[in-house]
Amino acid sequence: MDFSSFLVAWSTLLVSSLVSSVGSEGATRIAPGDIPAIYNFGDSNSDTGGIAAAFFPMAAPCGETFFHRPVGRASDGRLIIDFIAERLKLPYLSAYLDSIGTDFRHGANFATGGATIRRQNESWFENGISPFPLDIQVEHFVQFKARSTYLQDQAINETFRRSNLPIPEEFSKALYTFDIGQNDLAVGFRKMTDEQLRAAIPDIVNQLAAAVQTFLLHRNPSSSGEILHQPSMATYRLPSKPLDLDVTIVFAKHLKNVNRRHGNLKPYAIF
Repeated sequence: MDFSSFLVAWSTLLVSSLVSSVGSEGATRIAPGDIPAIYNFGDSNSDTGGIAAAFFPMAAPCGETFFHRPVGRASDGRLIIDFIAERLKLPYLSAYLDSIGTDFRHGANFATGGATIRRQNESWFENGISPFPLDIQVEHFVQFKARSTYLQDQAINETFRRSNLPIPEEFSKALYTFDIGQNDLAVGFRKMTDEQLRAAIPDIVNQLAAAVQTFLLHRNPSSSGEILHQPSMATYRLPSKPLDLDVTIVFAKHLKNVNRRHGNLKPYAIF
């Protein structure tokens, strides 16, 4: 089947929370109050100001329908990550790269518009590719955790703890969300044949899985690190090149294989 227009969906949520473990066929509902913080990684689907802080600020009509001004989101309103924060009764996430008016007490956003899972030999000025791919975002988090923990540990007591930084003990209870991958496909559509892109998908999935595994190391041994698949849609229209490639099915197949290799990853439901 040829596809000149199709939907590609993927978004992965890593959950490490206080809720009890469930069987592989079950699901647990996460309620407001269960999660003290959110740490997000991704691209423009969930960027709340990272790429705008690194390069140029967003302009109208961005932000006009809800915030009534541009607020670093590539949207005229809120993003899915904003609705997740609202549902969990948490503040909207500050971008890690933003230096003004940030509050990281209940999490941080490491996503940047144009980000990819794999490193790309392209630039923001050439094709809108972020210089902060997923592995760099993960490194940003590792540094953020180490530095904020150090600063909090220097406080004399609870009274003197820094109010805009996370409590170290809450990293193991936080929600870790990943919404990334569409730009890897966009690069593939520009540079690869259908066969080359199909062949690249296992490596894309494996690099995403490696990032997820990194965050299992940040959880408390008594808590449960989980993966939840939550689709977000991106439409690609390529009228000059019909596609004989169902990328969604290929991606889902390899992601399912990754889940099978990690039998301890069980589904959670947020809503």
